[in-house]
Amino acid sequence: MNLEQALKRIEELEKEVDSLKNELKKYENKSLGGRRKHDDKWQQNFEEWSSLYEKGTPITEIMSSTGMSRSTYYRYKAYYEGLHKIMQK
Repeated sequence: MNLEQALKRIEELEKEVDSLKNELKKYENKSLGGRRKHDDKWQQNFEEWSSLYEKGTPITEIMSSTGMSRSTYYRYKAYYEGLHKIMQK
């Protein structure tokens, strides 16, 4: 391989690197979906749920007053029970 061929190959590789960097930017900005982590809004909703749950409010009443689904209710309940198990240790 002579100098001209090496310079040409370097130029090709630099173009490929730029192309791959642009492709990587697409993936960096892409949302992976799924549930959001426990942010302030989630914490506020959970605190509302837990106060109603601790008062012994029926499931249907909690769901209607908070506007949550049955699956969210049971997800919060599982999280709540997990916290209490940790705190009791």
